[in-house]
Amino acid sequence: MDKNEIREIIARRAALELNDGDVVNLGIGLPTMIPSFLPEGIHVILQTENGAMGLGPTPTPEQEDYDLINAGGGYITLTPDASTFDSATSFGIIRGGHVDATFLGAFQVDEKGNLANWIIPGRLTPGMGGAMDLIVGAKKVVLAMEHTQKGKPKILKECTLPLTAAGQVNLIITEMGVIKVTPKGLVLTEINPEFTPEQVQEATEAHLTIAEDLKPMKQ
Repeated sequence: MDKNEIREIIARRAALELNDGDVVNLGIGLPTMIPSFLPEGIHVILQTENGAMGLGPTPTPEQEDYDLINAGGGYITLTPDASTFDSATSFGIIRGGHVDATFLGAFQVDEKGNLANWIIPGRLTPGMGGAMDLIVGAKKVVLAMEHTQKGKPKILKECTLPLTAAGQVNLIITEMGVIKVTPKGLVLTEINPEFTPEQVQEATEAHLTIAEDLKPMKQ
């Protein structure tokens, strides 16, 4: 699979985790693809931590407005019923538990649901942003991420990079399958038919329990 195909598989499956009317915050990168694959009849309210609720489709170059950007600096549009507010109000929404789901990428995640996604030591970074608050404040935390990085596992026994938050991840979606984070560890619940459970485990440092009712990955 090429990179575009991998990203589409992940985004399509991640979109199936959304319910009609959910308030959703999307991390930068791959998660921003998710709204393009929402099932028919499912409408969500997109929120950005820099102060807007009711984001519309990604604008074309002709539609780009310097006054309308998301927290990652990308251009956005707003729906007719959107609202804008200051960052303090935005983080009140997040910390108050009013975001139903957040979808994020990851450098590393481990079998305890710990997440590292904001810095690689020695590299320049603009800061953690709102990720720490989102992971703790959202009702559901889903990682939409590639399974490996240059052939090396990203799903580990224990994260080695500085954590964004500890023990908050609920679900991991990769091009290889869907992994649920449980108190007893990671459970592979769905698998891409192009792979075997043995191949998924080989690409994963952490131990995977294979669900007894393992299903093909929904798309």
